Amino acid sequence: MADLPSTARTVIIGGGAVGCSTAYHLAERGHEVLLLERSELTAGSTWHAAGNCPTFSPNWAVMRMQAYSIDLYERLGDQVGYPINYHQTGAVRLAHTKERLREFAHVADMARSQGRTLEMMSVSDLKDRVPWMETHDLVGGLWDARDGDIDPSQLTQAFATGARAKGAQIVRGAQVTSVTREGGEWVIETPKGTVRAENVVNAAGYYAPDIAKMFLKHGGRMPPIVVMAHQYLVTDEIDELGAAPEPMPMIRDPDSSYYLRQEKTALLLGPYEKGGRIHWREADDPRPDDFSFQLFPDDLERIESYIEDACARVPLLGSVGLKRVINGPIPYAPDGLPLIGPMPGVPNAYEAHGFTFGIIQGGGAGKLMADWITEGETEWDAWSLDPRRFTGFADDAYAAAKGKEIYDNEYAIHFPHLHWPEGRDKRLSALHERHQALGAVFAPFGGWERVHWYTDAPVDEEAHATYERKGPWFECVSRECKAVQESAGVIDLTGFSRFRLSGEGAAQWLEGRFLTRLPKTGRVGLGYAASESGRFAAEMTITRLAEDDFLLITAAAAEWRDGEWLRQDLPDTLTLENVTEGAAVLLVTGPEARKVLSSVLTADLSLPWLSHQRAEAAGFEFDLLRVSFAGELGWELHMPAEAAPAIFEAILEQGATPFGMAALDALRLEKGYLGWESDLTTDVSLLELGLARRILPERTARGARAIASERQRGAARRIASLSVETNGLDPAPLSSVWSGERQVGLVTTAGWGHRVGGTVAIALLDVETPEGPLEVDVFGKRYPARLSPTLAQWDPENTRLRA
Repeated sequence: MADLPSTARTVIIGGGAVGCSTAYHLAERGHEVLLLERSELTAGSTWHAAGNCPTFSPNWAVMRMQAYSIDLYERLGDQVGYPINYHQTGAVRLAHTKERLREFAHVADMARSQGRTLEMMSVSDLKDRVPWMETHDLVGGLWDARDGDIDPSQLTQAFATGARAKGAQIVRGAQVTSVTREGGEWVIETPKGTVRAENVVNAAGYYAPDIAKMFLKHGGRMPPIVVMAHQYLVTDEIDELGAAPEPMPMIRDPDSSYYLRQEKTALLLGPYEKGGRIHWREADDPRPDDFSFQLFPDDLERIESYIEDACARVPLLGSVGLKRVINGPIPYAPDGLPLIGPMPGVPNAYEAHGFTFGIIQGGGAGKLMADWITEGETEWDAWSLDPRRFTGFADDAYAAAKGKEIYDNEYAIHFPHLHWPEGRDKRLSALHERHQALGAVFAPFGGWERVHWYTDAPVDEEAHATYERKGPWFECVSRECKAVQESAGVIDLTGFSRFRLSGEGAAQWLEGRFLTRLPKTGRVGLGYAASESGRFAAEMTITRLAEDDFLLITAAAAEWRDGEWLRQDLPDTLTLENVTEGAAVLLVTGPEARKVLSSVLTADLSLPWLSHQRAEAAGFEFDLLRVSFAGELGWELHMPAEAAPAIFEAILEQGATPFGMAALDALRLEKGYLGWESDLTTDVSLLELGLARRILPERTARGARAIASERQRGAARRIASLSVETNGLDPAPLSSVWSGERQVGLVTTAGWGHRVGGTVAIALLDVETPEGPLEVDVFGKRYPARLSPTLAQWDPENTRLRA
């Protein structure tokens, strides 16, 4: 075994597929890297993984990550001189319902936008691909020609071989026992010695919580992951498979919840069953000190019904006996997606763990980690994988409840208006019980329970499992939008991430962070920041309370990411406080908003749009901002939480209609207001977002050089608003936009505009999009679309806002 060096630029803890991929990608960039493995490479979840390699994912970032892996795996063995058993047999996905077919059609559209090919299939197509399969109860399917399986151990060793060839060092039998910080460096102790490093990566798989504990004293947190037991079984050899001219394509039946593929001349079946089991969480189920190449005992009773279902689908499966059962530990994050990126609260530390599908995602994960460490940003937007998406609400109980829920529903469709029940009520507004009494249907936003809409009818969750526009919410949301348009509405926006920055020189420091102008004292404005490459990094509502005193407001989910961005290089002379907790925010908006508020609070309601003042109501003083994300005359009331009940009741008594986030989203779409991490992502530059006039050329903040270069050559894309003539369905995010047979853009968000009476889509279009008719792909069918002359389809002159 190799000796332990005394220093390394980056230390990776964990020698599974992801850790070795990270080492490989860093070494390829000439980065000095050391990987430490407590046991042997592939120990943990890697060695017993099924090794399936799909392109398919309904998540844009995950699809890109998996597609990158597939491209890499096709050449990796030859590239590093290490043989890999990689079988691209292709795979069929089976659809039992029209909604599943719609999901397939949208994912196929996403794949096409990424340069990939997924083909929709008829029932007869499915039978042609897999003659041994029964198809009488299906409505169609999907074909992925590049799907298949790979040997996880060989893949990991290939990464390790390639990493060593580029100068990386790998030390096995080096369990990390301590991580401390001294003089801006990490000091990592093992039984083999101590190493000092600039960066450290926690890629320890299901041992990741052990490593995370070592960072708690440095501002870290315990990652929200649990270990689930996943079983798959392998049959005895099947003569028919051995005699077939080609391997059987993999079968994935998401509605029945299993995958089935050929393993040499046998079959391998892996169900994701309801009632999945969490391990190593309770006192009576402790994790052994060393669980490297072990398995859990077989538990076939738990998956018996799934085996029967698969045997009915492919009778060949039931024709032979079982050869072996694999029942091993798999980490699960609360949303089923891995944690890849900066470790929350800890400088120069990163996480790359929580992989439910670590083999197919390992290649892309290593690339993303190398991006973070060497570039400070990722090539494509990876917020859905960022560890900072889970803030303080994601405690152990939340992780367990959501992890099990995700496992139990591994293949479930994530419908836009269906919100799953586990892990709820983590962060509540002071008005939560009042909203319940008013008939609120809630949805989680960054851990906060916010009203989605109000109803006086019983809530049927099953009815929300649809892509159809007119679900149970539609008439409720329509009434709420009408109230905002014609009179006044009130929405509880508690949950904004709020920061207070003050101290002499605060304004000058902010000017060095934002590329746009700061508001004057007593005014409100939007501030935009860029990454080094000129892409979107942050959007904040900036209220200037005094010359050097600012209230900075960002999205609920952005609390940790934007908080860390603000704290970077913060001088000791300035004070930055997170003032999210203990605050409540109400928005009163609509043409009668002034009339409503004049009877509720003491303030000068004649002050212009984008003004700030202190107001008083119910014996409380608070901040009053004349802004409205709904695009109507309106004010945000930022108050102490204890003031909210009395003020909310007073607003209702004056005739304001309560409305929820679904209505607000529809209203903001019509105004062309961009949504955080839907329209505003790191895949888009600030110039593509239409901010050229607002970016000050003299600013030297991060990204200024890249933006100056982009100005010279011209932005490649532009943000735009479309009116889409659909038939009962609205485009899903990342639906493609077409001019004839040329794809010219992507929808970022879309929905029904109740004020304009049609479907509105925000889209990112090629600058050279031809004049003339456009079309949008909506679940596999193209519909006519018209380009709006302005981003705002409702009140483009802002006359209602300024009233």
